[in-house]
Amino acid sequence: MITGLMILEAVICIALIATVVLQSGKSAGMSGSIAGGAEAIFGGKKKGLDGILAKATMILGILFGIVTLIIVKVQ
Repeated sequence: MITGLMILEAVICIALIATVVLQSGKSAGMSGSIAGGAEAIFGGKKKGLDGILAKATMILGILFGIVTLIIVKVQ
């Protein structure tokens, strides 16, 4: 059982790394920081692939934490 959980955790970890790396940068110099601040103030929404990757990152992070806690509890 522990081996299965560890393999699952490794797969989740690799998927989490991939989703973080595939996301686009949040700022492109000074103009990016100004535009990013304006989007944060006015509630700009992420569109397309960035939004999907952001949600996937959150879900995978939560799953990673839950599986890690289960592994610690089982041992």
